[in-house]
Amino acid sequence: MIRLVLADDHIILRGELGVLLTQEPDLEVVGQASNGLMLLELLAQTAVDVVVLDVNMPVMDGLTTTQAIRQQFPAVRVLVLSMLDHEQYIQRMLTAGALGYLLKTCDLQEIIHAIRTVVRNRPYLCTAISLSLLQKLTHSHEVIMTSKLTVQATGELSVREQQVLPLFTAGLSNAEIAAKLFTSKHTIETHRQNIIRKTQASSTPVPQADGRPSFGLG
Repeated sequence: MIRLVLADDHIILRGELGVLLTQEPDLEVVGQASNGLMLLELLAQTAVDVVVLDVNMPVMDGLTTTQAIRQQFPAVRVLVLSMLDHEQYIQRMLTAGALGYLLKTCDLQEIIHAIRTVVRNRPYLCTAISLSLLQKLTHSHEVIMTSKLTVQATGELSVREQQVLPLFTAGLSNAEIAAKLFTSKHTIETHRQNIIRKTQASSTPVPQADGRPSFGLG
């Protein structure tokens, strides 16, 4: 049986979540708190496996509370349930010792799955946060690769090829680039091949989200 404590200053949300969680055969809500100080007092008196807490709470907020839990009750797993989705808050809570982070927009099944995950000492980020971070990482990687390629090509590409380069790395098709630069698709393809040759980029086709081939650059 997984013993839970819910800490949130919104009593209705806390109460409704508690009712729903106790319907699971392996979950038991053994206490509730409206702020961090009350939570710490409860943990000193009650055996608990997982704490589900909010970031914004009066008296003692989630960040300070999480730090205290890690120091005073290291065996207790902290799972954040918050409306705050900015990566700054997520990073601070995880650094403080939280093992998981959920948004209050998550459905009940994901919350239950997260509880069962962190109780095994495994980290968990909700689907929405994971996708957001993945998109940012992907975008950052693309910007870095484009910048490296542009620097490498400086002084080697013709003026026209330098105009084609950013459109090329943005994933536009030959026809789309030709339309933007008022030239033919055949000419754009020639520019593409010259860019690949001069920058020693790979010519292996890489499928795009819309199904069009692009070229991996590296």
